[in-house]
Amino acid sequence: MRASRLISILTILQARGFATAPELADECGVTLRTIYRDIDSMSEAGIPVYSERGSAGGYRLLDGYRTQLNGLSAKEAEALFMSGLAGAATDMGLGSVMVAAQNKLLSAMPAALRDGAMQMRSRFHLDAPAWFSLTDQPHYLPQVADAVWTQRLIHIRYESWKGIKERTVQPLGMVMKGGAWYLVGQVDDRPRTYRISRILDFNLLEQHFERPASFDLTHYWRASTRRVEQDMYNSQATIRLSPLGVKMCEHFLSPYVYAEMHLSKEVDEQGWTTATIPVGSLWQASAEILRFGKDAEVLEPPELRSRMRDVVGEMGALYGV
Repeated sequence: MRASRLISILTILQARGFATAPELADECGVTLRTIYRDIDSMSEAGIPVYSERGSAGGYRLLDGYRTQLNGLSAKEAEALFMSGLAGAATDMGLGSVMVAAQNKLLSAMPAALRDGAMQMRSRFHLDAPAWFSLTDQPHYLPQVADAVWTQRLIHIRYESWKGIKERTVQPLGMVMKGGAWYLVGQVDDRPRTYRISRILDFNLLEQHFERPASFDLTHYWRASTRRVEQDMYNSQATIRLSPLGVKMCEHFLSPYVYAEMHLSKEVDEQGWTTATIPVGSLWQASAEILRFGKDAEVLEPPELRSRMRDVVGEMGALYGV
């Protein structure tokens, strides 16, 4: 265990160039005192690691020092090939690059690890879109990816639900969600999200920009998607569900609504039960609940129940009932 930890510390310093003792302790899952002892042991073993004192202090390797370590475990090797599943890299025009990188990694691995890595590549496939959904094939995806990587400004003509607009954007990152690619770009010092398939025209500018040091793509995306979900489903409804309706909730409700649903444990004499679910507009809520047909009844709010009655009445008239 200790040898593995020493290798981890060495690879972290080699990859990053600098790390603080708390960062190393957190990543290795040990105490600060253990990290201090490990650093001393590395120095005694002749590894040129030195410390920088002060409030911003930490540890570095001597400039130019490199070690040819192959400390990969079998599971680590398999995980690397799982991260290289086909699809996203191909979409961005990097499919051949990904294959070349995997082949180089395979050739550098000990023979004992190659079989597991090859099995991972041959036995797992990522198909990101949900069933019966189409995958986005954005025309400008490789160009957007290049702009993100090179930190160059872009000028786009973009079609949103409000209309067609033009923007000069600082491309900060890209996210793939549900088979669709999104660009997170800064406009007027605020990060915003653009679906890349809705970019009508794309122009890569010569001007470079400085990426905000405080921007965290993962944190932004999680907060942004949560905010969108809460804005879209800003009310609640109480519905009554048949036994079949309860079983179909996972399939008929959106993932967010299903996760936030509160299902009563009490069952009436017909076997029906009640549930509280988040809902948005009357139009959106009625459309979602109509999927259940006769296996769901809206109890509250009154305006949604009235909306359901009107829609069902209009459907009856449409079909001549």
